Amino acid sequence: MSRQRERIFNIPGVVLALIVLLLAIHGLRELLTPEADLELLQRFAFVPGRFTFAFDPDKVSHAYNDLARGQEVKAEIARYFLGDGEIQWWTPLTYAFLHGSWAHVGVNCLWFVAFGAAVARRIMALRFIAFFIVTAIAGALMHYLMHMADLEPVIGASAAVSGAMGAVTRFAFQPGAPLGDTLGLGPRHGEALTYRLPAPPLREVLQDRRAVTFLAVWFVVNFVFGYFSVELGGGDATIAWEAHVGGFLAGFFLFPWFDPKIKLLPPHLNAADRTFGRREG
Repeated sequence: MSRQRERIFNIPGVVLALIVLLLAIHGLRELLTPEADLELLQRFAFVPGRFTFAFDPDKVSHAYNDLARGQEVKAEIARYFLGDGEIQWWTPLTYAFLHGSWAHVGVNCLWFVAFGAAVARRIMALRFIAFFIVTAIAGALMHYLMHMADLEPVIGASAAVSGAMGAVTRFAFQPGAPLGDTLGLGPRHGEALTYRLPAPPLREVLQDRRAVTFLAVWFVVNFVFGYFSVELGGGDATIAWEAHVGGFLAGFFLFPWFDPKIKLLPPHLNAADRTFGRREG
């Protein structure tokens, strides 16, 4: 009997669906008039100051007045995104589906494939969708805590992508499941150790040199981006690194909430046998 050929790229369906959705949304926005696209951003981008304005309008007004004294154009933009000042409760999630340019959405999709695929392989589709929602909201919350009076809109799936990076750190560095393995892109026969081993406790992760190095590099890179206000895609928008941190921390610390309990197999079974390990929960 001929053996079925393995696919070179084995992206989980839920990850592929989210990527198609992100690309489709940005593509549809390209068809809108500038006025219609701006109105869409006002309605679905996350604007921290709108939330603060509901209970502390003076704080937002002071920030707006300071901005108006030195940067009139930015003040006009801020006033537009404040709108009627009503809280838009859906925006801490919907902002993650909007992007500033094709480069912006493209970079997020590439990183999402690399790290999101690994997480999706482990926790499966429904849990992964919940994980995406939680990490995106966590990113918005962290950005809000750092910019409570800011009226500049925040968009992009980077917080959720960072959440996947944080989650991968919890299980992909242990013996037998190195981060440099297929990360969900390779043939299915290589998934056994990467996706079936129980995740080590937080204490062991923080004692793993590779995991700690990855954490350190990730935070340094993000702080550098934030400090130098690196622009993405040649536009005027700077990287909201605080949202990245919020998403990463949520993925790192909340990963056990989403990770299925994995039934341990007898130690005498070999790697091929481990492929058929079951998950509970």
